[in-house]
Amino acid sequence: MAEHIPIASDHAGFEMKGHLASALAEMGFAVADLGTHSADSTDYADYAHPVAREVSSGEAKRGILLCGTGLGMSYAANRWPHVRAAVAWTPEVARLAREHNDANILVIPARCVSDEEGVQILKAWLNTPFEGGRHERRIAKIERADDVER
Repeated sequence: MAEHIPIASDHAGFEMKGHLASALAEMGFAVADLGTHSADSTDYADYAHPVAREVSSGEAKRGILLCGTGLGMSYAANRWPHVRAAVAWTPEVARLAREHNDANILVIPARCVSDEEGVQILKAWLNTPFEGGRHERRIAKIERADDVER
């Protein structure tokens, strides 16, 4: 059974979302397009929350979000428990987000990268496993922020 990956964008990421959804399908993933479905102006949070909800609940192992800078989507998605949404603007940043931070939502800044770069970022993120080890302790501290001395 193909891995289910929800993907969503606001208007700024709408065009690139189509390219990434096609690339995901070609790679054998079951893509769930959660919107937006046009280039008309929208609010990024309306699309970040449904993807983050699926990842937070465990319904999806990972998800993809796009907006102009990636920042708004990451702010909204990271409000959900167990979500680690990372903005990646290069394949190297995407690889490190997975390797060191176990990022489970990839956020792409659609106004800052080309469609081709977006696909390269996506592939780097999908193909990089979490390194574990010393990074597990750091991820645990994200989940238990109240246990960290300030």
